[in-house]
Amino acid sequence: MRTSSRSLTPCPWAASWTSTDAGVPAPALRSVPAPVLTRLASALVVVLGVCTLVFALIHLVPGDPVEAMLGERAQAGDRAALRAALGLDRPLWEQYWSYLGDLLRLDLGASFLDQRPVTAILAERLPATLRLAAAALGIALVVALPLGVLAARFRGSAVDSAAMTLSLLGISIPNFWLGPLLILVFSLWLGWTPVSGDQAPLGIVLPALTLGTALAAILARMVRASMLEVLGEDYVRTARAKGLGEAAVLWRHALRNAWLPVLTVIGLQLGGLLAGAVITETVFAWPGIGSLLVESIKARDFPVVQGCVLLISLSYVAVNTLTDLAYAWIDPRISAD
Repeated sequence: MRTSSRSLTPCPWAASWTSTDAGVPAPALRSVPAPVLTRLASALVVVLGVCTLVFALIHLVPGDPVEAMLGERAQAGDRAALRAALGLDRPLWEQYWSYLGDLLRLDLGASFLDQRPVTAILAERLPATLRLAAAALGIALVVALPLGVLAARFRGSAVDSAAMTLSLLGISIPNFWLGPLLILVFSLWLGWTPVSGDQAPLGIVLPALTLGTALAAILARMVRASMLEVLGEDYVRTARAKGLGEAAVLWRHALRNAWLPVLTVIGLQLGGLLAGAVITETVFAWPGIGSLLVESIKARDFPVVQGCVLLISLSYVAVNTLTDLAYAWIDPRISAD
């Protein structure tokens, strides 16, 4: 029997995704560098660990959400019915597998208190936290970059000592003390800013200052240390020998090459801004993820607590992974390996 040549010809799209060698990955995977795949795989392992740890810690926290919802005088039958409705009567391992399955479907469950989807609650609160984190990061960069560059330029002088003293104070002062102090001075005594909330345009000023002070202090010290290493390089001396002004040497040549360690600190601390926002948002009654987390812990609202902690943790992992992958793009001399 004569066989048609058309039946022997594979489909073009199928040929592009198959290979005679089982060890050869698909073209889509071959286009991704191996170090990138390795880092992404490591991030997924960390994410799984974070999800497991969050589930374990939430269920180990003392307190019963059913009792928090119904009160201590509720009947035993009502408690049992509500526990069954919330799925809290199932074995812990069954709750864990159900929890992971829901996460794969991006379903964080519903709040125990108002039965609203957790994703909707987080979506309402997340923009406020992002605005606060962006404002704090902007303040930190505006303060830290000039402070660190000047401290490195005038090393050993009074400028250097003053800059490092200010950075030491910024690191040492905790947010729960700095926040009320700023409220006392700028809100109660001077009346320049609102005490709390985000209704007024200036309501973000004090929370952003509180959250950005520690980051500015850390960045200033890192900028100084990195600039001191770069200022002794040959290309800096060459730039000065060509007659470039000191400002051009510092900002266009030295700082650009000293940026990589600073980026590392920014990547590490950016996730910390979300974690630090828990205290800051509580002090200033800022309607973000941090204050939502505190409210949910008090109410024993497990799904919302899990959602908040997961969002903060996964944001931290994502920022650090992106920072790690950005190294080769910022400095091509660094090997992707």
